[in-house]
Amino acid sequence: MKPTLNTISDFYGAVRLDVRELAAEESLFPRRPGLFGLFAVWRERACFREELAAKARDTPYLIGDIGLTMDDVREELAKPFWRR
Repeated sequence: MKPTLNTISDFYGAVRLDVRELAAEESLFPRRPGLFGLFAVWRERACFREELAAKARDTPYLIGDIGLTMDDVREELAKPFWRR
């Protein structure tokens, strides 16, 4: 597994990208601009990955029905919450 962030500037670059694209990203939850919006995006990603992990663990036969492979699921679950 490769490191997700090599430097602190990589982290800040990821944050800037998220803040810039908050308005463009579709979501179930309304967005607030700025830092609160960024936290909302991160929380949504974390929740999505938790739900995906639960589905993969409890009903692995349904993963193929949504168009994913178990490798895709493992790759998605390995991402930290600030990465897409």
